[in-house]
Amino acid sequence: MLRTRDGQTWTDWADSMAGRLASRAAEAERMRALHPETMAEAEAAGFFALLAPVTAGGMGASFAEFLEVIRRLANGCASSAWVLSFLSLHAWMLCKFPAQAQARFFADGKMPLAPAPLAPTGRAERVDGGFRVSGRWEWATGINHSDWVLVNAIDSETGEPRYCAMTRDEVEVEDVWLMSGMASTGSNAVVVSDVFVPDYMTLPAREMAAGASPGEALHPGSTLNYPLRAVLTMVAATPAVGAAEAALAWYTERMMNKQQAFGGGARQAEIQTTHMRLGEALAEVRAMRLVWEDARAAIERVGPGGASTPIPAQAALRLAAAQVVRLSNRAIDIMAASAGASASQLSNPLQRQLRDVQVIRGHVMYDWDRTCVLAGKVELGFPTGPADLI
Repeated sequence: MLRTRDGQTWTDWADSMAGRLASRAAEAERMRALHPETMAEAEAAGFFALLAPVTAGGMGASFAEFLEVIRRLANGCASSAWVLSFLSLHAWMLCKFPAQAQARFFADGKMPLAPAPLAPTGRAERVDGGFRVSGRWEWATGINHSDWVLVNAIDSETGEPRYCAMTRDEVEVEDVWLMSGMASTGSNAVVVSDVFVPDYMTLPAREMAAGASPGEALHPGSTLNYPLRAVLTMVAATPAVGAAEAALAWYTERMMNKQQAFGGGARQAEIQTTHMRLGEALAEVRAMRLVWEDARAAIERVGPGGASTPIPAQAALRLAAAQVVRLSNRAIDIMAASAGASASQLSNPLQRQLRDVQVIRGHVMYDWDRTCVLAGKVELGFPTGPADLI
């Protein structure tokens, strides 16, 4: 186990791991789940403890360090990097719960693993000592590898969302993740039918999202007060960064070595349109990386503000994350359109990178129109609504 938060140690591990993720990507996609060897290696290294507070048995890495590791993992497989990063992030989220809940989560001495579908599509009816929870949630990334489940339900008393944690055997999994991209995340739906959840195993969504959670007092000096929406948008965008970088490396090598079938055997690298397309892709990837680096640094500047993090700062991070995904998609699309038909063979990584990033782009957080409306509204001083930052 890499019992250290040393950045170089973890980036070296991620670089090594990326090669293995790439070699397993096609099989993981067919399995529609994280490859078992990948899961075993991540657990052995202690990856799922990387972000959690030291006082919870984690390594207390900064978000800047965590995002860099994700980016490098995604150089191998964006889908696998997505699952690994969210299982680690969700363990961090469970550290926000009351002490009694954390005693259960950490009872076996391991980092608790759980999916955490965020949309409040269930109901939590107040009863003596807790809630009876029912509902159906999409999409439960990590459900295939978890012992716990975290869902967001509407509190019948307050009308506000409340996170409810329960064991994996208390939910039903619907095998519905049949997707053109990000297939190996296995982000199936979960169904909960009238499950009793004690008070201490719940947390109001506002405390989860913006600080002031019970876990902050249990783990002082940690990153638990960082605004959830801001870190979530960047964690989810980062696999798209790694995918575009890997696509650019593959495309550049292909253009260097490819010969035109109908061009008298001329090298593709000698064709002017190849220069133009590669130049376009370089511009998009470089812009993407600059926006990502700036946002990664911004999280560490504004994150410690917790509940008092200004809305403009959160909106700026949301805009940056959406722009990162947009630029990644554009770059890979340019490359895929000019790499030749054989680039669409399932053995070539470019076609998978294209499909994976297209699915990431479809996430509500990266809806470009909605994100730009939010950015413009905030810039002009208009108030935001409850769902604007989601």
